[in-house]
Amino acid sequence: MDVNEYLGLFLDESQEHIQSINTQLLKLEQSGGADVVQEIFRSAHTLKGMSSTMGYERVANLTHEMESALDLVRGGKKESNQLLLDTMFIAMEQMEDMIADIESGGQGANVDVSETVAAFQSFIGGKEVAVEKTSETSTFEIDLYTNSVIEQAKQTGFEAYQITVKLSDAVVLKAARAYMVFDRLQELGEVVSTHPETEEIEQEQFDLSFDVLFLSQETAEVIEHAIAQVSEVERVEVNTFTETAVSEPEVAVTAETIAPEPVVQATSDKEEAKDTKDTKEQVAAQAQAKTIRVNLERIDRLMNLFEEFIIDRGRLERLADEVGQPELNETVEKIKRGTNELQSLVLTLRMMPIEQVFNRFPRMVRSVAKEIHKKVQLDISGAETELDRTVIDEIGDPLVHLIRNAIDHGIERPEVRLQAGKPEQGMLALRAYHGGNRVFIEIEDDGAGINVDKVRSKALERGVITDEEATTMSENELAMLIFAPGFSTADVVTDLSGRGVGLDVVKNKIESLGGVVSLETVGGQGTKFQVSLPLTLSIISAMLVQVGEESYAIPLTSILETTLLDEADILTAHRERVFDFRGQLVPLVYMKEMFGIESETKSQFPVVVVRKGNKLVGVVVNDLIGQQEIVMKPLGTYLEGIPAISGATILGDGRVALIVDSNDLF
Repeated sequence: MDVNEYLGLFLDESQEHIQSINTQLLKLEQSGGADVVQEIFRSAHTLKGMSSTMGYERVANLTHEMESALDLVRGGKKESNQLLLDTMFIAMEQMEDMIADIESGGQGANVDVSETVAAFQSFIGGKEVAVEKTSETSTFEIDLYTNSVIEQAKQTGFEAYQITVKLSDAVVLKAARAYMVFDRLQELGEVVSTHPETEEIEQEQFDLSFDVLFLSQETAEVIEHAIAQVSEVERVEVNTFTETAVSEPEVAVTAETIAPEPVVQATSDKEEAKDTKDTKEQVAAQAQAKTIRVNLERIDRLMNLFEEFIIDRGRLERLADEVGQPELNETVEKIKRGTNELQSLVLTLRMMPIEQVFNRFPRMVRSVAKEIHKKVQLDISGAETELDRTVIDEIGDPLVHLIRNAIDHGIERPEVRLQAGKPEQGMLALRAYHGGNRVFIEIEDDGAGINVDKVRSKALERGVITDEEATTMSENELAMLIFAPGFSTADVVTDLSGRGVGLDVVKNKIESLGGVVSLETVGGQGTKFQVSLPLTLSIISAMLVQVGEESYAIPLTSILETTLLDEADILTAHRERVFDFRGQLVPLVYMKEMFGIESETKSQFPVVVVRKGNKLVGVVVNDLIGQQEIVMKPLGTYLEGIPAISGATILGDGRVALIVDSNDLF
């Protein structure tokens, strides 16, 4: 088998399982729970099987030891402790590094996992801890259909049991012994489900124990005695099954999770049995139709083709207006409606929730805080906010730098916080939200804030600013100096900071994505970093405006409304031109002055009112052309950095119009 053709699938699924384990480990540390351990075990088991099949033995060995340790915990033979949790967190960091090595063409052998493996083996081989187990427990998560089968069977005298079978350490043929156990069970009742699944047990893809969900009219003692007679069975536990978790029927129902025909027919109703079969087929079809993996290059090609189509559609609309033929206009209108729906669909293909980036941070915050002996609570909101895939792929590293900076520089040590009258646990908020045609990401801590005096002193010492600049700069402007190349206020060089690298790289990276980074800080209260990024790098709705002989596009998402203004309506406040907009004084920005364009002066002129949060600005233009779908194109390095311009677009007549970044107007 050529495993290379499955490499992409392996990498995608590995990253999903690693993320799942990270999330569940945090839950396990905070609240524990058998269901959480079970989820971690499942993901670790799947990772082991996948990596072994692909030939990545170091990954497989690490996950095998992790799986073995978890099996003892989920089986009730050992209790999870902090040492095991720390080892598992380290293992997942090493796993990420190995998967990254495989993605770059390696074999995942770039990490020495010997100490981690030894730590797992020490836990596995240590003294067992007796854990009291209640008689009514469940490790099975059943669907609504299986639950109804169990309920119907109970009405006809059956009882539901959860059976745990532990084979001897010296067993040679595990699958054969498991088959003998199932053979005995078939004589006493019906097997509803197993964990691991039947195929895994047949292929010996389990350690020494497995669980069975079983329906029988016999007593627990009779069932236990029958299984115990099988050679090389070390321990049998038969407990009454309690439906602790019932999932919705979207989950795929396999042959092993459905009770055999005799139990289904306990109601003696053939029509109901037929309905049950139909339900199984519908559920399986729903599960199979959930998602499909598509290569990103194909989506990019589709996007490029559609962008050209949008440009041609604009040209067709212009030609139809010039011809003025009703049938042509009607056809163009139908094309426009259809392409609007298609455009929405195409754009959503590239949009992904930022959750994919945010999910990596809880574990990182835990690790960093523990390393520098601080207590930090991370609060995440807005993880469902969607962003263009190309931006999501690039924004992770800058956010890592900002979060590590907040923990190391911002949040104080517990004893310092207590002396300042704060809770010893610092709060770190990570939030995302939409604002106009942009996405805003904020990282806010309740720490000591940025020491502006120290920043000023360091900046003067290193020649970043002059003495004259130091006296005229505001506190926020001084605080922004931490983004200067090579600038650092750290007194001690650590693994996290103090080498003068990081925040300047963050600023450069964000700006290369068309974004902006800013900060607000209050001494003793905390600091907030704000990253502003374009929502999408492709197609947007915009208002076309005329200034002199030039056309400009203002994104509709940032426009509140348009209005006409007389020269007499212009007022002056704080040496700025403003106008009264519904009782609020709003500043005016003249585009002809901003871009140095010559145009005639009118006594009455259109104003486009744009907003950013609660702030408003009136943009003065010569004429309003109308609304249009436009394709955003980058300006390139030659025109990079022009204030208030985020890109360009090609109009239907072939002319180029610049796209206004309304956020820069504030």
